[in-house]
Amino acid sequence: MRLAVVLLMAMPLLRAEVTSVHLVERSDVLGGRAFGNAGAYERIIAKAHFALDVKSPRNLAIRDLGLAPRNAQGQVEFTADLYVLKPRDPKRGNGTLLFEVSNRGGKGMLARFMYARGAQDPRSEEEFGDCRLLEQGYTLAWVGWQWDVPAGNAKLLRLDAPVIEGVKGLVRSEFVPDEVVQRMNVADRGHIAYAATDAAAKLTVRTTVLGRRRTIPAAQWKFTADRTAIEMAAGFQPGLLYELVYTAENPRLQGAGLAAVRDTVSFFKYTKNGVTLLGDQPRFIKRALGFGISQSGRFLRTFLYYGMNEDESGRKVFDGVWADVAGGGRGSFNHRFAQASRDGYAHMNTLYETDLFPFSDVPQPLPEGRGDDGLLINIRESVMPKIFYTNGSCEYWNRCAALVHTSLAGDVDVPLGRTARMYFLAGSQHGPAQLPRSSNSAKYESSPNDTRPLHRALLDALQAWVKDGVEPPRSQFPSIADEDLVPLNRIRWAKAGRPPLPEFPKQAYDLDYGEEFGSKGIVTVEPPRVKGRFAVLLPQVDADGIDLGGVRLPAVAAPLGTFTGWNMRVEGTGTPRQTVPMVGGFFAFPKAEIAKRYGDKAGYLKRIGEEADKLVKRRFLLVEDRKQVLDHAAALWDYVEKEPGR
Repeated sequence: MRLAVVLLMAMPLLRAEVTSVHLVERSDVLGGRAFGNAGAYERIIAKAHFALDVKSPRNLAIRDLGLAPRNAQGQVEFTADLYVLKPRDPKRGNGTLLFEVSNRGGKGMLARFMYARGAQDPRSEEEFGDCRLLEQGYTLAWVGWQWDVPAGNAKLLRLDAPVIEGVKGLVRSEFVPDEVVQRMNVADRGHIAYAATDAAAKLTVRTTVLGRRRTIPAAQWKFTADRTAIEMAAGFQPGLLYELVYTAENPRLQGAGLAAVRDTVSFFKYTKNGVTLLGDQPRFIKRALGFGISQSGRFLRTFLYYGMNEDESGRKVFDGVWADVAGGGRGSFNHRFAQASRDGYAHMNTLYETDLFPFSDVPQPLPEGRGDDGLLINIRESVMPKIFYTNGSCEYWNRCAALVHTSLAGDVDVPLGRTARMYFLAGSQHGPAQLPRSSNSAKYESSPNDTRPLHRALLDALQAWVKDGVEPPRSQFPSIADEDLVPLNRIRWAKAGRPPLPEFPKQAYDLDYGEEFGSKGIVTVEPPRVKGRFAVLLPQVDADGIDLGGVRLPAVAAPLGTFTGWNMRVEGTGTPRQTVPMVGGFFAFPKAEIAKRYGDKAGYLKRIGEEADKLVKRRFLLVEDRKQVLDHAAALWDYVEKEPGR
C-alpha cells in the first residue's frame, strides 16, 4: 500500500533532528509471513526531513554549513530517502537497530548476512535469502547520505543536499579507460557531475601516479554542451591517467550526509515514535550497530574522525561500528565540491582525499611535526562505540590497510583503540566470491574466497559485545613484531606455477590541497602537492603463497590453490604492470599436488570439516554455517577438477 502521509514528529525543532517523515509506502514483507519470535515484518519507504542548527558545537565539523541557505528559524534544512525493514510489532524485535551506510545508494547487508541475492528494493524470497536477520528480530534501516548517486535509478537512496549558491572552486576529474574511447565524463563512474563553468580547464595525461603530466592542448578536446564531459577525437588511450582540473560553482553540502546518518539513528534510538513511525509508543530500540562496506566503511571511519557519534543532545549514536574492507581510508565526504564516489587505488582515482592521515585509532605525530592526530581523537569516552575493522588481502595491496595498525614509517606496530577489534581475512578480495571468475579487465581468475560465513559469525559477536558485554574473538591481523607484515621486497613468493608479485601496491602520500583544506575543507591546490610517502607493508605469505597472520576460512586453510588479494590488468586495457582494483586472484595447484594432499574429494571435504570445526570453537564460524562452508568447498573442488591442463 502506498501512502501520501506526512508524519510530524513530536520533538523539539531547535535541534538537528528528524523533523518529519513523509511516508511513501508501508507494506508487508514476503506477504506478512512470520519470522520466528519476531513475527511479521513490514517495509517502510519514506522521505526524512532534517534541520541543522548552525550554532550547535556538534555541527561545527560540517564544512560550509554556515554558508548553506536557512529557514525562518535559522536552520539548514534538507531531506533524504529512508528505507526500513522492521517487526510489525516492535515489542517482538531484539531491540537492535542494524543500520547500513548505503554504498552509492544501494543496499548490501542482506546479501552479506542472509546469503540473499542483491537488490535495491528487496521483495522476493531470493532477495531475503535465509531471513536470518529477520528471525533474529533486527530492525534494518538505510538512509540516503550521498547527493551525487547515479541518476535514473529511483530505487537508489539519495541525499537532497542543500546548494550553496554563488560559491566557486576547483574540481579534479580523473579517468583511466580500459579501451580507446572518445568521451570522458568529469564525474566518477556514472555519478552526477559538477559542470565546468570556465574555459580555462586543463587536461593532462600521465602513465603513473607520480609520472610527469603532459598537457593536452585545448584545441584537441572540447566540453560537451552540458559541460559535464569532454570529447577528444583522437581518443583517450587505455591504461593512461587522464586528469582534468576545472572550476565549478554552487557546491552541494555533502557534509550534511554525516548529519543525516547521525540524526536518523538518534531518531530511532531516542524518540518514542522512531520505530513505529506512528503514534506515541514506548521506545523499543535500545542499541544501534552501524555497518558499512567499502565506500560506506570509509564513511564510518570519517564519521568517527569528525566526532559525529553523538547527537546534538550529547547522546551516543552508534553503540557498535563495523567498517568492512575500508582499509586505512576515509573519503570525500565532507569538503567543498566533494565527490563522494571517488575512492583510491594503486592506479585508479589517485591522489583523492581518501588515504589521508590519520590512519590509526591512536594519535601519531603529524608529518613535519605539526602536532598529533588519530582517527578516534575527537570522540568523547562516554560516546565511544565498540568497533570492528575487517579487511582482506585486497585492502593491504590496494587500500593501505597496514597503516591502520603501524607507524607512518612502517617501523613499529601501533595499538588499536581500546574498544576496537580488527580481523584480517586471508586470501580474500574486496568482496566475497564463491567460484573463480574471469573478466575482460583482470588477467587471472578471481579469488573464490566466500567470506560471508565469517561475517555472519562476527555480527553475532558484535551484537553480543554491545548487548551483553561478551568479549568478541581477539583481533587477528599481521604485525611487524610477528614478522608477518613486511615490505614488498621481503615477501617470500615462490614463482613456480604462479606469476610474479605486483610491482606497485597502493601508496599513501602526504598531500597538500592548500592551506584552507584542513581547517575549512576548501581545496585550493589541484592536483595536490605530493610532499612525501608513507610506508607500504604487506602480509607475508606461506609456502603456498597465502597470507599469514589472518583468519583463514576452511577453503583457504585447506587450499586447492593460491588465494591472493591482487590481480593484474590485461594487456588490452593498457599498463599491464598495474593491479586491477578490488579483484583478487586464484592459481590452482596441479591436480597431482591436490591428490597428494587430500587423496580424493571425500578426503578434501573431511579436511574442510576439520578446519570448520576449529573456526566454530574460535567463534569465527556459526555451527549452522558449517554446511555452507562444505558446500562451497565441494563446488570449488568440482571446478578445479574439471579444468583441463591442471
